[in-house]
Amino acid sequence: MRKYIVAESAICVWLVLLILHIFCPATAQAGTEASLDARAVLKGGCAKVNITPPLGIPLIGSKGQPSDAILDELYAKALVLNDGNNTIAIVSADLLYTPLEEITNPVRRIIKEKTDIPERNVLVCATHTHSGPEVFTRSKLKPKDEVSDSEIDNFYLQTLIKKLASSALIAHKNMQEVKIGAAKGHVPEILYNRRPKNADGSVTMAFTLPPEVAATRKIEAGPEGDTRVTFELADEQEQLDFGPIDPEVCVLRVQDANGHIVASLVNFGCHPVSIYPHLSTSISADYPAYAAQVVQQAEGGICLFALGLAGDTVPVRRGLKPCQQIGKALGGEALRRLQLVTTTSEVTLQALKRQIRFPTKKAPSPDPNTADDGAQEYVATEMQILKLGNIYILGLPGEVLVEVGLQIKKRAALENLFVVTLSNDSIGYVCHSKAYEEGGYEPASATNLAKGAGEIMIKEALELLNQIKRNM
Repeated sequence: MRKYIVAESAICVWLVLLILHIFCPATAQAGTEASLDARAVLKGGCAKVNITPPLGIPLIGSKGQPSDAILDELYAKALVLNDGNNTIAIVSADLLYTPLEEITNPVRRIIKEKTDIPERNVLVCATHTHSGPEVFTRSKLKPKDEVSDSEIDNFYLQTLIKKLASSALIAHKNMQEVKIGAAKGHVPEILYNRRPKNADGSVTMAFTLPPEVAATRKIEAGPEGDTRVTFELADEQEQLDFGPIDPEVCVLRVQDANGHIVASLVNFGCHPVSIYPHLSTSISADYPAYAAQVVQQAEGGICLFALGLAGDTVPVRRGLKPCQQIGKALGGEALRRLQLVTTTSEVTLQALKRQIRFPTKKAPSPDPNTADDGAQEYVATEMQILKLGNIYILGLPGEVLVEVGLQIKKRAALENLFVVTLSNDSIGYVCHSKAYEEGGYEPASATNLAKGAGEIMIKEALELLNQIKRNM
């Protein structure tokens, strides 16, 4: 009997060892995979808040006249993502600017206080509508453009700051499991570079084009492989050399577990001046509103707009109807690209920002007998990068000329690089050095930044991109 008990015990031990041998590795592997899945869960939320000012508030383009009509509502839209370790937030507002000290930092502080999202992880950008409220002191632009605090509707400004922050707070509260992905499209037909050159290399500004000239539009490759939209002038006029544009439409898709869009982001570079200055006292988000509407009506979710390289590019045609057409064309291209985006939840989020300075133009010496123009002064601002897996969102302050931004894109050589201008601050036009020699509006009367500002931006942007890649 004892032999049977011993034998039975031995068999039981053998079976236990066999089970452990067979099943433990699988169990351990399953546990490891579960742990990886837990770490890989990405959450995201999106929200929008109406920021339309009351009628009567002056608009950017109204020259002090009270607003008297609302063509479409203005919104603050926020996207918040969390990978389990880090949380980032993008707030896009239908405003001309989001100055660092006046809007961006106060918004960041509220978000940090309520959600604990680090301020360096929050990007606040303006869609750059010229048909929005005048609520900026313009302290970093040319001295003659500065506006005193007494001229600003501070009650609306404080409400505006809280609403921008609220969009992120609501998005943060509504987070769910998501997947993200990015894609690129092109829509060169709707814009052109407004700094065409004469035969001698000087610039003749072309803010608008006569209908008969606009009708001659051609899309061509430039000498460096860039895209150019060119036009034929009347025979008696000297033909102009139209510069490059950035036709890229970069789109970000954020979808839920069922594949439905929670949020999308469209990044494109063209001045939102379809409404301005034709209806200077009408409130409007301009063509980005119609682009977002196309995406939202077809796919649902909330569509954010982030301005790309728009410093010297404008719509081919202006007016209410062209505004709708441009917006629908952009929205249609974004919608097309959003359909086949490959998405993933295995995303690690990172964020960096750095302080930078740009030299300003020196004021003429008060003493005509001396060449000393005084000490060099600087504009202090910041640059930011958000990394969403293999997607990079580069936030640049100011209105960046296409030539500057294209150099960043070319030299960064990243497949999914979103360059978002007018991010976090307003410092005026950022021009490449050659623009100062060519003349024209942007490097002359429209910026207080000294020659070399564009090259500083390129250098700093590439260093910041390299820094975040090293931190992987």
